[in-house]
Amino acid sequence: MTTLPVLADPAHVPAALAPELAAAVAYAKAEKAPATRKAYETDFRLFGAWCEGKSAGVLPALPETVAAYLAHGAAEGAKASTLGRRLAAIRYAHKLASLPTPTDSEAVKATLRGIRRTIGAAKVKKAPAVTSRIKAMVAVCPATIAGKRDRALLLLGFGGAFRRSELVALDVEQIEETAEGLLVLIAKSKTDQDAEGVTIAVARGSAEACPVVALREWLDLAGIEAGAVFRPINKAGTVSVDRLTDRSVANLVKAYAARAGLDERLFSGHSLRRGFLTSAAAAGKSIFRMMDVSRHKSVDTLRGYIQEAELFKEHAGAGLL
Repeated sequence: MTTLPVLADPAHVPAALAPELAAAVAYAKAEKAPATRKAYETDFRLFGAWCEGKSAGVLPALPETVAAYLAHGAAEGAKASTLGRRLAAIRYAHKLASLPTPTDSEAVKATLRGIRRTIGAAKVKKAPAVTSRIKAMVAVCPATIAGKRDRALLLLGFGGAFRRSELVALDVEQIEETAEGLLVLIAKSKTDQDAEGVTIAVARGSAEACPVVALREWLDLAGIEAGAVFRPINKAGTVSVDRLTDRSVANLVKAYAARAGLDERLFSGHSLRRGFLTSAAAAGKSIFRMMDVSRHKSVDTLRGYIQEAELFKEHAGAGLL
């Protein structure tokens, strides 16, 4: 089975270096976020299996092999974004192995550009769980312990513009309740891989949809005083000590979208974050205050949410027909 290489082969280094090498391997693996490394592992394994089937070299791989693999992926119906990620995995594996990267070849780059022009590279955006939708979703949360958890997750995810990975990583110790709302320490995130940490504020909401109240009800009912905030619950209603997975967050969002009469296929875990930003833009909130919550580094990234929310505002065609 083809896996990502990490540093040197232990068999080729002095035995006395074993403890330090093991630590170095752990640090090298921590260079990438767990989700990114997992995706790279999967992508490189697929590349390796395809190469073996074609009797082609994997490490190092020839540029022609990589270009042919991209063409194979396009023929199989893979999206341009998926092929781009697979290319990144192949590049990463070669860099880890201190080998020339075939992905730098102009032939490989031209192949990917041609695929993008041929099949298109537009990303499929998931629907935002805007204010009206999030209220409809939490309105159908059952009065069970699982329902209380789901209500808290949906409202906090929206109120803090959280990524699903950030939601499931939250610990009780990172949350402080104040008169105005919640102060939440995000210890590490997609844009903070060095774990410097940032504290954001989550405002209180209306009586029907308040993230502060919903979170307190869930923690009190579940008896959670420390550790993971959002946890699995079995059929008997027993709360686990483990964390929910980020996949669970996406499934919950889809499930409650369906319960609220929405098309679940259009929603994902990102819909909570997207919903907050789209709603804030539509309400005319300051882009810089939005960035305080979302932690975006670039104004340009947020500009898309504002443009989307204001597509019909002072429209040039209004009143013409």
